[in-house]
Amino acid sequence: MFIAKELRKKSIAEYLLYMWQMEDIIRAMGCSLPLIRKAYVSKFSGYTNEQKEAELDWFGNLIRMMNEEGKREQGHLNVNTIIIKDMLDLHNRLLQSNKFPIYNAEYYRVLPFIVELRNKGNKEVSEIEICLDALYGIMMLRVQQKDVSPDTEHAIKEISTFIGLLSDYYIKDETEGLNFGDE
Repeated sequence: MFIAKELRKKSIAEYLLYMWQMEDIIRAMGCSLPLIRKAYVSKFSGYTNEQKEAELDWFGNLIRMMNEEGKREQGHLNVNTIIIKDMLDLHNRLLQSNKFPIYNAEYYRVLPFIVELRNKGNKEVSEIEICLDALYGIMMLRVQQKDVSPDTEHAIKEISTFIGLLSDYYIKDETEGLNFGDE
């Protein structure tokens, strides 16, 4: 919860990747709050007992939402899916505006990678979710200490730059508002 709050303020993309990881951790622990307490939250050194309890309450709420939404086995919580849709909406607005040439250039730099990934996977998924899925996949490979090819590393670096830029614009739009030149 504390990490999620900080990430939410700093980078919407990092926040989503973290939340996806939390969904996977909950599933790996059988959606069992006692197991999450024992095997995960109890290991949070530097947290007070009150902070650990707050963290456990947060996990309990996530479990409840996963159960209510039918996401116990797979899928992302609706709150996370809404953020992806918001990111996609912002992405489209940025592309349609002539005020963001750097964003447009980044997008066209990663577009070949997006097309390649779309051809390998679910063709119904948005470009933004494709990029986030790729970043999450690489994160999981690194956690497992698996090798990643130089071509994949290059693609991920480009995708990461693009999603980082979108994430920065997302936070800026939330906090200050962006001028799209359409007023």
